[in-house]
Amino acid sequence: MVFLRSPLGQDASPVIRGRNVWMRAPAMADYAPWAELRAESREHLRPWEPAWARDELTRSAYRRRIRHYAREAREDLGYAFLIFDNAGDRLVGGVTLSGVRRGVTQSASLGYWLGRAHTGQGRMTDAVQAVLHYAVLQLRLHRIEAACMPTNETSIRVLERTGFTREGFAREYLRIDGVWSDHLLYGLVDVDLRSPPPKDAGGGDR
Repeated sequence: MVFLRSPLGQDASPVIRGRNVWMRAPAMADYAPWAELRAESREHLRPWEPAWARDELTRSAYRRRIRHYAREAREDLGYAFLIFDNAGDRLVGGVTLSGVRRGVTQSASLGYWLGRAHTGQGRMTDAVQAVLHYAVLQLRLHRIEAACMPTNETSIRVLERTGFTREGFAREYLRIDGVWSDHLLYGLVDVDLRSPPPKDAGGGDR
């Protein structure tokens, strides 16, 4: 994995490069492509995400989002990245490391989304693999946790393909699309981190 300083001058965020994607912190200049991708992917994402606010895709809401991400990074509480395809530098999704806990824990929670038009091509597996290396090698985190709904087979494949182990089941764990939903709980510790998958590794992620 390659970790470079962001070309946008964001001190808290590097550029993270995988095999076929690269990532950096969101910026206000990303608003238009972000809003377009989220809008066209709304029905694809709706079953797996918290209910969207009425102003979800407005510029002012996005500005608040950017400020939140920047504050989280400055305080070492979380790190957000947009995912871009190497071919044409198109925005394809996002990934976050949230709830960073230091001290005796040294852990964070992983979340991610991919635009509807960019699924099934291995991009999310590539992105997650790269972010995990960043989390362990640069942020010095020991443990990464993730949760997904039992019906989200594509997300389950991403987690298991990148080294996560299923550790439990949580009833009504998160409020998704307005409904308290059961989730499978996954965990990965630094010694579980796998080498990047080969370039011809299968896709199938969302």
